[in-house]
Amino acid sequence: MSLHVLKPGLQTTVQGEPRRGYRHLGIPAAGPADPLSLALANRLLGNPLLANGLEVTLSGATFGADVRTVIAVTGADVDVAVNGEARGMYEAIEVRAGDELRIGGARSGARTYVAVCGGIAGDVVLDSGSTYMPAGLGGHGGRALEFGDELACTASDRAADSRTPEAFRPGREIGAALRVCLVDEAAGGSLCEQQWHVSSRADRMGIQLDGDPINGIDTGRLPSVPVFPGCVQCPPDGAPFLLSVDAQTTGGYARLAQVARADRHVIGQLRTGDSLRFLPRTPGEAIEELRQKIDYWAEWLPGCEAIFY
Repeated sequence: MSLHVLKPGLQTTVQGEPRRGYRHLGIPAAGPADPLSLALANRLLGNPLLANGLEVTLSGATFGADVRTVIAVTGADVDVAVNGEARGMYEAIEVRAGDELRIGGARSGARTYVAVCGGIAGDVVLDSGSTYMPAGLGGHGGRALEFGDELACTASDRAADSRTPEAFRPGREIGAALRVCLVDEAAGGSLCEQQWHVSSRADRMGIQLDGDPINGIDTGRLPSVPVFPGCVQCPPDGAPFLLSVDAQTTGGYARLAQVARADRHVIGQLRTGDSLRFLPRTPGEAIEELRQKIDYWAEWLPGCEAIFY
C-alpha cells in the first residue's frame, strides 16, 4: 500500500527522527528542518511526534493514494486539495484509494509537512529514516522524491476528526527574529545591530544573509571546530551564513553566534527575501526561554522536549 508521487515539486524528502549521537563521526543529524511543524502534523494522527513524514519545499507536490488513510498538512502557508476540493491545514483529512492529494506552492514559509497515519516507511540508516541528501542516506534512496516513486504506508480507518487548536498554529510572517547567544561579543554585537535578508543561497545546509558586511572578522587561518545547526559563521567577506539542519559538523570560519534551541525550528521556514533580526541572549536567558516554550507546547504536544533540538 502506498502513496504515488505524481509531481515531486522542487524538493520533497522523507524526514523524521534525526540521527542523534553521530556528529563525532562527521554525520549530521538531518531530520525535519522545522521539527515543530512535523510534530504538529503527527499529533493529529496519533503518530509519534517525529514519525517519518514528507517535507515539501516551496513549490508544492502532488500524490496519488491507493489506500484509505488519514493525513495532515502543516508548516508553510499553502492550499491543500483532495481531488480538486479544498481542504484545510492543521486538521486530519481522509484520503481514499484513487484520490489525488495536491499541496500548493508556499505563500509564506518555506516547507510544508505531510504526515500519514502510521507514518511513512524510510530506509533506516544509523537509527533514522530521515533523508540526508549530501551523503545519500536514509529516506527514499537517500534522495529527493521523483515522479513515479512509491512511498509505503499502511491503511487506516482512523476517524478524520482532529484539528489543531488556533493557539497552537504557528503564524507565517515574512520575516523572523531569532534569539542567539553570542560567541564573538564584538562581531556578534554587529550581527544584532542590523536587519538582514535571506539571500538566494538558502537550502537545508545553510543560508547566506544579505546586509552590510561585518567588519573585523579574522581573515587568517582558523582551526576547524565543531559547529551545529543554528551556528552563525562569517567568512572573510563579512557576509554571515546561518547553518541549517544538514550543515557540516565542523567549520573554520569565524563563529559569531548560536541560535538558541527554542528558535532553531524557525530556521527551516526562512525563504529568500525574508527579513531577519538576531536578538542577543545570555545562556541563562536562553535556557529559561526554552523551558517556557516547552511548557507552552507541552499542553498540545506531550513530550515536545524532543523536538527542540
